[in-house]
Amino acid sequence: MSVMAQAAQPAYDYDLKNAVSSNRLAGLWTMATGYHWRYLAATASLAVGASAKTATYLLLRHFVDNVLGKEGALLALILIALAFLGLAVVEGSFTFMSGRLAAYTAEGVAKRLRNYMYDHIQRLTFSYHDRMQTGELIQRSTSDVDAVRRFFADQALGIGRIVLLFVINFVVISRLSMRLALLSVIVIPVVVVTSYIFFKRISRAYEKYQDQEATLSTVLQENLSGVRVVKAFARQAYERDKFEKENAEKYKRGRNLMMSHAFFWPVSDILCGAQMLFGYMMGALMAISGEISVGTYLAYAGLLVWIIFPMRNLGRLIVQASTGMVSYRRVIDVISQDREPLDEGICPHGPVKGDIDFRFVAFGYDPTQPVLNNINLSVAAGQSVALLGSTGSGKTTLVNLLPRFYEYTDGSIKLDGVELSDYSRVYLRSQIGIVEQEPFLFAKSIKENIRLGVDRPVTDEEVITAAKAAAIHDTIMTFPDGYETLVGEKGVTLSGGQKQRVAIARTLLKNPRILILDDSTSSVDTETEAEIRAALDRLMEGRTTFIIAHRVQSLMNADQIVVLDSGKIIQHGDHETLLAQEGLYRQIYDLQARVEEELQQELAVTA
Repeated sequence: MSVMAQAAQPAYDYDLKNAVSSNRLAGLWTMATGYHWRYLAATASLAVGASAKTATYLLLRHFVDNVLGKEGALLALILIALAFLGLAVVEGSFTFMSGRLAAYTAEGVAKRLRNYMYDHIQRLTFSYHDRMQTGELIQRSTSDVDAVRRFFADQALGIGRIVLLFVINFVVISRLSMRLALLSVIVIPVVVVTSYIFFKRISRAYEKYQDQEATLSTVLQENLSGVRVVKAFARQAYERDKFEKENAEKYKRGRNLMMSHAFFWPVSDILCGAQMLFGYMMGALMAISGEISVGTYLAYAGLLVWIIFPMRNLGRLIVQASTGMVSYRRVIDVISQDREPLDEGICPHGPVKGDIDFRFVAFGYDPTQPVLNNINLSVAAGQSVALLGSTGSGKTTLVNLLPRFYEYTDGSIKLDGVELSDYSRVYLRSQIGIVEQEPFLFAKSIKENIRLGVDRPVTDEEVITAAKAAAIHDTIMTFPDGYETLVGEKGVTLSGGQKQRVAIARTLLKNPRILILDDSTSSVDTETEAEIRAALDRLMEGRTTFIIAHRVQSLMNADQIVVLDSGKIIQHGDHETLLAQEGLYRQIYDLQARVEEELQQELAVTA
């Protein structure tokens, strides 16, 4: 399957953008599309189970009033015992079925949501990732997804169960005695209102808690990613203090959340306990006065429990459901973001030639602060173009416009005479190979990392050829496992130069028509750099190549050299032309030449 086909193929069975809604309950219900009938069946099973529970108390009433104490009632006793057993089996079976169907729905929704989030996050724009913290995205893809799962597995079904129990048992009690039924629900409105108030309060507290947990995750993720830097600068104490500060804030918010929960339970227990005591007392008085039978009173006592305590738990579930509602909003905030339209635009069948023309190009991450301004540059197919300039001058930003990581805000960029924005992003990226300034390697074998850049079967010979071209083959063969060597997370088991060369091999195997080397020789020694340059000079023949470097020696053989300063081209030409001019290029060249000369002298003295 081609790269374009892979990019266009959805990795999910339902577009969760349809679940974006200002009404959170409606959004959650839409999110369960495809599982509605199973969830309704789970609810119906609950209704049968609840009815069986109620029927148990009605059977108890019949037993006390009509069987207990009667002579010759052995057969009736056996039948009633079997009826109790049968009702217990029905209740247990349908409760199990309800839980099973709810679990199927909850896990299915969670699986779909996780898959969608993973695919969706990869397709969001670079500008979104620039402003969104990694820890925040991880939090929303894991903890918040699990909160949504719990909503379907426990909370929503639990609320449905409580409502069914209340309705069924209230109707039955009203048939026994309307007066008792009305006296049994005096505090229910108070419990519901109290639950709603706590629902609002705990929703806000939980949202703050989740936000702080995401912040703490970001701090932890950054610390683990930069553990070498922390150790190198002996900043463990500083990082510890930073973490403890954020952790203390999480503790504070968690304490406030738990205090809200802790305050709710005594209030609901007092209200529900008072209601039960009042109900038992009124029922007993009515039984003593002969208004109701003893059997009716016993049935009422059991039914009252299944009215009051479920309503008490309703408050708990409503409060807990607020966490699912908050997590739904946090997940939907990500899902509602527009994706990069990867496959919109033209997709020629063949490769590009590589003629690139910049005309009055401007770009800014913030529209009010341009990073590039008035860029004019023509590059013929197969030419190499070197970009030189100080940090922040716009070198990397300029080449990031080519694969449409960002869209230029003004001017025109044409590739083979066609406006760059007319090409689909997936096609452009299939034609462009990039070696980043800080190459990323996955925790896989060296062979798998080199193969990563292509979407076709790759032979070991092709991998070895690319590795040799990147001057990394001999190094790989010194490892005990050779190309099967695991590089560790982010390639930590390799040196900086080795990671650079593996990344170069990965790009060479892709065989792109346009190559971008973003300071890709910064972590290698002079000898290795010369080997890489020699290999690139041979293998990049006929390919348009952009080279970003800080050392003049790395780019002096380029067909064109572009010197950038503050987002503008201040010098343009080949090495000899620019060296003959007064300007930044010659200043950098002279400075670097002087440093190297002094270094050689020091080495000679040392020797």
